[in-house]
Amino acid sequence: MYSKINAMALFGMEGVLIRVECDASSGLPEMSMVGFLGAEVREAKDRVRTALKNTGFTLPPRHVTVNLSPADIRKEGTSFDLAVASALLLSAELIDLGRLPEEAVFIGELGLDGSLIPVSGILTMVGAAKEAGFRCCVVPAGNAAEGSLVEGIDVIGLRNLTELPLLAEGKIPALPCRIRERLAEAAGSDEVDFAEVNGQSVMRRAAEVAAAGMHNLLFVGTPGSGKTMIARRIPTILPSISLEESLEVSKVYSVCGLLSEEHPLILRRPFRSPHHTVSPYALVGGGSKPKPGEISLADRGVLFLDELPEFQKAALEALRQPLEDREVHIARVQGSFRFPADVMLVAAMNPCRCGYYPDRNRCHCSDAEVSAYLKRVSRPLLDRLDLCVEAPTLRYKDLVHRGKNESSAEIRARVERARARQAERFAGSGIRFNSRMSGKEVRTYCPLDAEKENYLKRIFEIKGLSARAYHRILKVARTIADLADRENISLEDIAEAAGYRGSEEKFWR
Repeated sequence: MYSKINAMALFGMEGVLIRVECDASSGLPEMSMVGFLGAEVREAKDRVRTALKNTGFTLPPRHVTVNLSPADIRKEGTSFDLAVASALLLSAELIDLGRLPEEAVFIGELGLDGSLIPVSGILTMVGAAKEAGFRCCVVPAGNAAEGSLVEGIDVIGLRNLTELPLLAEGKIPALPCRIRERLAEAAGSDEVDFAEVNGQSVMRRAAEVAAAGMHNLLFVGTPGSGKTMIARRIPTILPSISLEESLEVSKVYSVCGLLSEEHPLILRRPFRSPHHTVSPYALVGGGSKPKPGEISLADRGVLFLDELPEFQKAALEALRQPLEDREVHIARVQGSFRFPADVMLVAAMNPCRCGYYPDRNRCHCSDAEVSAYLKRVSRPLLDRLDLCVEAPTLRYKDLVHRGKNESSAEIRARVERARARQAERFAGSGIRFNSRMSGKEVRTYCPLDAEKENYLKRIFEIKGLSARAYHRILKVARTIADLADRENISLEDIAEAAGYRGSEEKFWR
């Protein structure tokens, strides 16, 4: 008897429909699987047969052929086990699922005892099933909460193969979609707060400006000056994550297998801080089976690179294009993959290997050693950092200060007002932040009169800026004006924006 079951394959960040066809006919009792299969899929033959035996299903002695089509797509992973087992049982006429095989997609890995094991990428695959017009997805019970986040499709969780016959009878209900309730769970206090930061007014201000316009930010300073402390608090001054953003980020985490049954949805903006030994593939994504990297896991949030010059040069240079495109493009023989990378890059570094340059009373590095250390960060990468701020050594009176500092909630309120101005300004243009403006938008939304134009011209010539740096100063000045609720950019805004590149001139001149 011939049967057909719908399944899903994960192809980067996309779900691809796979038809699992099974034919059981007379002949030598054996089972073969075809369809351009990876090693894990070929092994499904043994997992499925053993799981069926251990759950009380006895397959008749037939010649069984299982085909996974289309045959030009390589199938990898273990998510086809449930579909193969269901197709086998239908072909052997051991179960009757009614019309369910035509309306549903079956996804899941099998244990040898017949239990269903959660797999990665359920959120993406259930979303693809909905877009393909299916009404239901049958998944492992451990993935049901994650799959139910997709609105408009029923998600049924199974714990064991023995529950398959109950599906057609409707005895296993679908989980209700609770995505909006889960997003509401994000409300609450943050673990860290800017109120805990004493002194460092310039760094605090730079963090606020960067958050308001989604600008990339670099802190340069001595050890213990608060660079990492402030960077870790930047997510607390960013606006709350929206439903659309939460789903986008959760899909990345789902593909990487980082979602759990208890926490199937990312409720806060991500903050990723990879160690400086991270490889280029781990940072931007890739590998023989391309997966998202740290920059994609930080999508819609903050990617923090501490000790920036200690990172591999190849890893840092690989960031340049994703920071411009807001996407990672990876090409392999089996196809092209796209991963989201809409991040705010925050980096911190010491000015030399010992950390105390240019204080020659404490720094004993030679000029050549200082230069070699700073050159680990290339000029093209520096041009992609909108703000470069020096972190001064913390004074004792600031360290023991017991007064009340401005909290993250107070700063976030100003950031949200600035973001609202940007949303109104760029409505319908596809742009959301000042940092995302192209040269055309900069000319449109950052007009300067003759006095301001001459002032910026002098800055450009004295500092020897690149065209990219010129536009970034204007974008930062636009954000500073938004924070001050000003319609037009002032001379003070340009001066402050140019000042945020002073440390770059000081150390990399």
